[in-house]
Amino acid sequence: MLPALLAVLAAAPTLTTQAERSGFTETGRYDEVQALCAAFPKAFAGKVKCEPFGTTPLGRPMLVFVASADGTFTPEAAQKKNRPVLFLQGGIHAGEIDGKDAGFWLLRDVLEGKVLPNVLAKVTLVFVPVFNVDGHERFGPNNRPNQNGPKEMGWRVTSHNLNLNRDYAKADAPEMQAMLKLLHKWDPIVMADLHVTDGAKFQHDVSVTFEPSNIGPDGLRSLGSSLRVSLFAELESKGHLPVNFYPSFTKDDDPSSGFAYGWPPPRFGNAYWAANNRYGVLVETHSWKDSKTRVTTTYDVCLGLLRLTSEDGPRWLKAAKEADAADGKKAGGEVVMMWEPKKTGRPIEFKGYAYTREPSTVSGQPWVRYDDTKPEVWTVPYLDELEPALTVKAPGAGWVVPVPHASWVAEKLTLHGVAFTVLKDEKRVAAEVYRLVAPKFRAVPYEGRLTVTARDGVWSPRTMVLPKGSLFVPAAQSRLFLAMHLLDPTSPDSFLAWGFFNAHLEQKEYLEDYLTEAYARELLADPKVKAEFEARLKDEAFAKSPEARLQFFSSRHPSADPMLNVLPVYRVEKAP
Repeated sequence: MLPALLAVLAAAPTLTTQAERSGFTETGRYDEVQALCAAFPKAFAGKVKCEPFGTTPLGRPMLVFVASADGTFTPEAAQKKNRPVLFLQGGIHAGEIDGKDAGFWLLRDVLEGKVLPNVLAKVTLVFVPVFNVDGHERFGPNNRPNQNGPKEMGWRVTSHNLNLNRDYAKADAPEMQAMLKLLHKWDPIVMADLHVTDGAKFQHDVSVTFEPSNIGPDGLRSLGSSLRVSLFAELESKGHLPVNFYPSFTKDDDPSSGFAYGWPPPRFGNAYWAANNRYGVLVETHSWKDSKTRVTTTYDVCLGLLRLTSEDGPRWLKAAKEADAADGKKAGGEVVMMWEPKKTGRPIEFKGYAYTREPSTVSGQPWVRYDDTKPEVWTVPYLDELEPALTVKAPGAGWVVPVPHASWVAEKLTLHGVAFTVLKDEKRVAAEVYRLVAPKFRAVPYEGRLTVTARDGVWSPRTMVLPKGSLFVPAAQSRLFLAMHLLDPTSPDSFLAWGFFNAHLEQKEYLEDYLTEAYARELLADPKVKAEFEARLKDEAFAKSPEARLQFFSSRHPSADPMLNVLPVYRVEKAP
């Protein structure tokens, strides 16, 4: 009898992680995730499924766990049952690995019925333990110097040296392309991106920020505010000290400068998912806390989100569908794209530690030293009210993208769930075209791209011929807000801003200077041109630049390229 029992126990899958076995001083390697991918379905047959959803550049499988009490393992089944989906994403920055270890702990407890019994009959849980798998396996003891454990951990970025949490909009990384397919396939009502922050020493152990709650569609925003209140009450009842803003000082290394509530563009995961009229949640445990404290905190946040999704998820789904329908009716209207904090705020009490701030003989800048044996309460300013920073009028009908850009733009839009049609015949359309005026390029590459700022451009009417195979992207669709971020040139996350169209900002043909000199003298015989040139000469920078002065005339020559600095994405007020 005893040998048989021992054989059964030996064959039983191990569901505890290296993190748990080490008292959370260590975290396991990726082979542990792969082993658990086989172990969980074996231990909880019919309640959890694990499968690959992509492959990294170094050939490693990207794995996703789906848990449901009744085998609701497909998006179609969840949608048919009107069942909300909670999506937990760990390890996008693979050194910040609390989400992986907390997620496995929570998954096991839920499946065993230790917490929230029967919750998986009300909500489907989708869990990606490690998003940045190649970065996770760049393992070492010094990868997160500002973080208190574990002993060794992964690297921040991918094998292509890309930061995935800057890649949601441009979707350059193969890992991101796989993730976007997974996200839009499951369409979770809540997506929680699990991180560890850097920063000053203070007592608060976690930041949880999400939208819609302060901005966004009315229905989702009001429900989001209630979600935050309930979640924070639960966390505080367990001894946590959550804050609902990212705890970065308004002025670097100056605690007295206080904080501001900010909301980023959709290159970031939480903002990206909120742009889809769903709840995008950013969870940031505090790096100065030890690993066990941080993993426990992440566990409690995810547990709270799971409970609230099971209770209120159907209401959130209804509000999301209403927001989708409302976006489909915003064509031609003003849309706030970006927000920023107002200049005035209010004082708050923030739990910090005693500190000194004095000039450094090393750097020459102020040096802050914290004494974490002396807790104290800081009264600091908090800018918590937002106002529009960028408002754009949506096109009346939509956008058109001509061949040859139609193919790759179609691939990107498909990843983002943005609807479009392909023109079956050549079309002549009345369009608005955008010409950039003095585009400003970033001095050094950012996330592998030479980005450009183009808010000084000018829209003008023009008749354009669209070849067969060009795209029409309608404004009347549920993903209007996301489409505007990708296609409008003033958006910081547009394809233009990310440098996809930089070749159109380069002059390829030119007039020799000696010919321009002669042509300029012909043009100056026109009093109107002469007056315009003399007016420009009052600009000192223009007057001192031979190139700019000659460009003034060469741009008027018949040989000048009429498409130079013109964005090959056009707005239309009537569908082609």
